[in-house]
Amino acid sequence: MAAARRKLPPEWVVAAVYVAGLFMTILDTMVVNVALPTLTREFDVTTGSIEWVVTGYLLSLAVFIPASGWIGDRFGTKRVFLFALAVFTAASGACGASTSLTMLVAFRILQGVGGGMLTPTGLAMLWRAFPPERRATASKILIVPTALAPALGPIIGGTLVDHASWRWCFYVNLPLGCATFFFGLVFLTEHREPRTGRFDLGGFVLSGAALALLLYALAQGPVKGWGSAVVLAAGATAAACFLLMVAVELRTAHPMLHLRLLTNRIFRTTNLSSFLLTAAFLGSLFVLPLYLQTVRGATAMESGLTTFPEALGVITASQLVGRLYPVIGPRRLISGGLGVMALGFLAMSRLIDLDTSLWNIRFIMFGLGVCLAFCLIPLQASAFATIAPSETGDASAIFNAVRQTGSAVGVAALATVLSIALPDAGAVGDGATPYKAAFLVAASLAAVGALVALSIRDSDAASTMRPRLRRRAANEAAPPVGSEALVT
Repeated sequence: MAAARRKLPPEWVVAAVYVAGLFMTILDTMVVNVALPTLTREFDVTTGSIEWVVTGYLLSLAVFIPASGWIGDRFGTKRVFLFALAVFTAASGACGASTSLTMLVAFRILQGVGGGMLTPTGLAMLWRAFPPERRATASKILIVPTALAPALGPIIGGTLVDHASWRWCFYVNLPLGCATFFFGLVFLTEHREPRTGRFDLGGFVLSGAALALLLYALAQGPVKGWGSAVVLAAGATAAACFLLMVAVELRTAHPMLHLRLLTNRIFRTTNLSSFLLTAAFLGSLFVLPLYLQTVRGATAMESGLTTFPEALGVITASQLVGRLYPVIGPRRLISGGLGVMALGFLAMSRLIDLDTSLWNIRFIMFGLGVCLAFCLIPLQASAFATIAPSETGDASAIFNAVRQTGSAVGVAALATVLSIALPDAGAVGDGATPYKAAFLVAASLAAVGALVALSIRDSDAASTMRPRLRRRAANEAAPPVGSEALVT
């Protein structure tokens, strides 16, 4: 056993278990979304009730993402990652065996506990395992689950629902979850931070409540209306909890969410760029299947095959971006990727109608996947460039919370556009008009993201670039010789 452990480089062990865990959690979300109409019929409930299968998971996820950094540093990243993976996998099996909606929602909440700790802890493990100069290589690995899972989810979900049972939408997690757990148990090495500090109960309650209530308001706003009492109350309480959390965390010696990390220039800017990228792209992945299935009458399988070229674009471009990043740096790659992505969404808003060729949509999706690779790899490689190893867990929790919020904001924004425009579209008989408006919103989000990315400084990411370029960036960032004398 020890000999086998020595033969496997520790960074690739971490990469393998994290990619498997990330793929499983993303795929789960996409597959379950496909199964929701079947679950509504299976349990004979309303659409509003079945939404708790998704909402319950999101709220539980939101509570534990902020706490994941402290928990991993205090109890060990290997132990916490494997615990989270075991909880997620076991809860998946329990979801598949549920005999009532109440049971299913309860086990989905338990799934969220595992999912909320799994991704941030795994990301912290990855960045500790890979030195800064190799993080572009690590980011190429992360692109695989990020691209493949959203594209494969509708296809796998549609196949399982149509030809097996909705229960297999949850059972599908068991083989990969068990295999990853035992591989990690044998080959992962433990890491703890010696100076973790006391558990920040106030920060845990306030950060979890703020994020959970915000996600709830964003999920329910397009459904219940943004002026409904429930949505307004959730949004107002989330804002109050957030403001109180900021006040508490800035006065705490060992905060649950290390908000001062956002004073780090490149970490702050890449997080904002990531937020806008996630909002635009995942919002569009929510809208496109609705257009294909509602307006065009496509099956879930046909819809999945139309969005799948996005994954091919990501995988094709990732090799090129991985080579360009150490030479060019993050600024031009991210801003260029987001800018071209905005043009792609703009083209989609002009192109789609009642009889648009699906091959034209597939071509655009391939191009959007290429743009995603140009954004994701540099974002992930550069975001932690100037974060101290001891703060990686805290930074990972913030990074994942921002990304999760970006996803919710993107889906909520585009869903709201659809809910407002659909009645008017029905009156004039053009079912594609609301979707054109939604893609315009996605284009706007990507365009703003491109402008934000222009403020990224390559010199801040110098540690993740080639040695020659690191020296050049250091020289550019250093004051001129003799400047100290001038100042004095």
